[in-house]
Amino acid sequence: MTSTTSRARRAGIAAFVGTTIEWYDFYVYATAAALVFGPLFFPSGDPLAETAAAFATFAVAFLVRPLGGIIFGHIGDKLGRRVSLVITLLLMGVSTVLVGCLPTYEAIGIVAPILLILLRALQGLAVGGEWGGAVLMSVEHAPAGKKTFYGGFTQLGNPAGALLASGIFAIMSRFGEDFIMNGGWRIPFLLSIVLVGVGFWVRYRVEESPVFEQKIEGRKQTMPLAFALRVNWKPILLGIGLLPISTGGYYLATTFATSYATGEPISISPQLILDAMTIASFIEFVVTLPVAWLGDKWGRKNIMCIGLVTSVLTFVPFMLVLPGKVEPVIFLLASLVRIAMSATYAPIAAILAQMFRPQARYTSIALSYGVGAAIWAGFSPWFATMLIAWTGSVWSVIFMFIGMALLAGLCTWLAPQHSDEAPVTDSFTPRTDTTAARTL
Repeated sequence: MTSTTSRARRAGIAAFVGTTIEWYDFYVYATAAALVFGPLFFPSGDPLAETAAAFATFAVAFLVRPLGGIIFGHIGDKLGRRVSLVITLLLMGVSTVLVGCLPTYEAIGIVAPILLILLRALQGLAVGGEWGGAVLMSVEHAPAGKKTFYGGFTQLGNPAGALLASGIFAIMSRFGEDFIMNGGWRIPFLLSIVLVGVGFWVRYRVEESPVFEQKIEGRKQTMPLAFALRVNWKPILLGIGLLPISTGGYYLATTFATSYATGEPISISPQLILDAMTIASFIEFVVTLPVAWLGDKWGRKNIMCIGLVTSVLTFVPFMLVLPGKVEPVIFLLASLVRIAMSATYAPIAAILAQMFRPQARYTSIALSYGVGAAIWAGFSPWFATMLIAWTGSVWSVIFMFIGMALLAGLCTWLAPQHSDEAPVTDSFTPRTDTTAARTL
């Protein structure tokens, strides 16, 4: 038991460190897209059009995430989770550093946004394979009854990455907007090289997943993608439907909210909204593991449903108070939204992992999360920006958010949960694992 707990702890820490770096890289781009990429890479004279174009490149990464899930899911199901995760970390780090080296539109014209889009696509490939593998390394190492808690280490990387990204931009905002626009925006991208070195060292030292070793390695395997589409297509669709708030809602409350608050006609100072987002990220970081722990005590599906309801109840007033520019209220509600959303995000690792049997599990979870993120997260900031332009009212975005929460609740209720403690056999039929009696 001690050995199992020790392996689970090392796997959880490695998942946390790796996903922190991956999400830092991802959120650095998201923050830069909201603040500077529009005029630097897509100058048009129309701030709304520039922002929409920047968010369109933001969406590119989500469109290629399913492809990343297929590529790295195949590697993870055939060669092991660890091999796949080392590759994704290096790919993300190199892509992020190169973004920080890019000339702008003013220097090289149309080539600049083309290169930006290509590097964003490489980021998407990396994240498409990263999240599912990190989830499986932490959940599959975890002992029975603690899978949601150890899965929470992977989820902890999200607020930690967001905290680092928004924090460094918040620090730079104190030097003035001109500093950020005139090259300061490159600093967070270039710093990624240091973080990737640390992450590579930590991740490479972790043992392979015991579920992979016991149920996959040394046995005849089918093509993971073919198995996933033939056997797991129903839970894959349910997994996509689970994610509207955990992914898309998150970006509405962060990336879109930052752009909406700092743009016309609200015009809140970037420093204020970045400070609010930084504090909110820190609070989310603090509560994520306790929320994941509650998932093992109360049931991870129950925690997910609580998070969906409270996310709506906090997101609505947050959007409505921004035009009033009352700073304490903005700080309070930005943090409350993130606390609520942590309850939709902390348990999602274990929920999705246990929706699939070990065969082709990496490919299945990566497809489910990649396609879901492409639909919900990739287009939510852009579509919300368009809704504001079409309707002139933030209520259109609020109603979209409520609809997303209702869909996520339905799919959570329908999601199956399987046991990794089923007997090991040479059979790769759906009967290999049994459905858990409790839907935790």
